[in-house]
Amino acid sequence: MFESASCTWCQRWHDEIGEIYPKTSDARCAPLRRVDLGDPRPIDLAEIKGVIYTPTFVLIDDGREIARLIGYPGEDFFWPILADHLAKLPNGCPK
Repeated sequence: MFESASCTWCQRWHDEIGEIYPKTSDARCAPLRRVDLGDPRPIDLAEIKGVIYTPTFVLIDDGREIARLIGYPGEDFFWPILADHLAKLPNGCPK
């Protein structure tokens, strides 16, 4: 998750999803890593290009970008979009 301290939608995600997410089976497939957009990019994420808006969720498998969600569409839409993205993982995301 690329985010920034001034991002209202990032805070909304944390308020609505943040505490629940680590307890889900989705989190076992795609653990959340928070990266401040204003900080230097971690070396292992150097290949992730074009992140401009926050929040931006990037699903990575073996160092390769699989899918991206730009923005936070609200709790009702986040989970189905995440499920669609997780289905793109080479080995899927077992429940």
